[in-house]
Amino acid sequence: MGHADTLLAMGGAFLAAALLARIGGRVGLPTIPLFMLAGILLGPHTPGVVLIENSHDLEMLSALGLVLLLFYLGLEFHLDDLRRGGRRLLAAGGVYLLLNVGAGLAFGFVLGWGVGEALVLAGVLGISSSAIVTKILIDLGRLARPETRLILGVIVVEDLFLALYLAALQPVLGGAHEPAEMALQAAKAFGFLLALAAVARFGTRLVGRLIAVRDNELLVITFLGAAVLVAGVSELLGVADAIGAFMVGLILAGTDSAPRIRDLVHPLRDAFAAIFFFAFGLAIDPGDVASVAGPVAAAAALTIAMNLAAGLVAARLHGFGPQPAANVAATLLARGEFALILAAMAAAAGLDRRLAPFIAGYVLVLAVLGPVIADRSGWLANALVALRRDASKQTASVTMR
Repeated sequence: MGHADTLLAMGGAFLAAALLARIGGRVGLPTIPLFMLAGILLGPHTPGVVLIENSHDLEMLSALGLVLLLFYLGLEFHLDDLRRGGRRLLAAGGVYLLLNVGAGLAFGFVLGWGVGEALVLAGVLGISSSAIVTKILIDLGRLARPETRLILGVIVVEDLFLALYLAALQPVLGGAHEPAEMALQAAKAFGFLLALAAVARFGTRLVGRLIAVRDNELLVITFLGAAVLVAGVSELLGVADAIGAFMVGLILAGTDSAPRIRDLVHPLRDAFAAIFFFAFGLAIDPGDVASVAGPVAAAAALTIAMNLAAGLVAARLHGFGPQPAANVAATLLARGEFALILAAMAAAAGLDRRLAPFIAGYVLVLAVLGPVIADRSGWLANALVALRRDASKQTASVTMR
């Protein structure tokens, strides 16, 4: 694309996303699926106006949107909460991984597309979208709710698992089966995460002094540069770039500059997040998705069931009632950016050609359903209360007999 074409495409993308979001807001729809819908409608795979021919033209802006979303998530997460939650958060995250990753692996084998495909599907069905989860919490104003710490804790556990999972999966898909090579990649990824966690735990005072400036412009350049640089280093070491950005946010959350950083990052986060979801839509071909509609529907139903079960268990571990349990289950439902990373890895490895459209359709369905269900989680909570009431009545009836 030429310079003028790039500017026209970017401007059109922003305005199209804003227009659809405003229309959707009037009928109570969340912004995430609307940003994606704008990308689908104005992309190369649907008839009519084609604003951008190739989603890769927005690749850097899209990556920046993901980095800023996870950076902000790190700013909102406090290491003390994770340390205090400790075993319960690890248990809750473990339940999510066990049910969802296990279900994804089993589903992959049932489809019969191959062992490599099943391993990819385990991650696709097993890992929530940190970007969409963050956006849901922001849009619905739930960052201060008690169960949000549980949600963020599960996301952290999933992301730590993801770093090791990607490190192990990449050499397998690339044809490298040497255990030593796989162990080395996993060790590099885990060691890098441990180093960042150590800085977040013990180095915030020093980091706070290094970034302490009065000028807002310098502060923006500093934290943005740090987030992007560490994200790049993470990618080189086999850790998802978004995880590196999250860890930078976690480190800066413990500094005196954190409140100012949160205020300054808001407009950047919202603008580039819109481009991230718009570019997400550009890559989806509705025609390809239709060919795997059956498996997509089955996988979405399976994920909803597993998330509901995991949400109930996690909420019970933390002593939460039906409404927080419904919020946890619904918020963590969406799948997104990490599934697309796996789709790209699968395509590069020459796996079954049905895998890419399946992942695109599955992610689209849950990226739409996730925010909608989360916004209406009160209905789910009422259903849980009704089920509990019916179960109590049946128990009492059996006891009386």
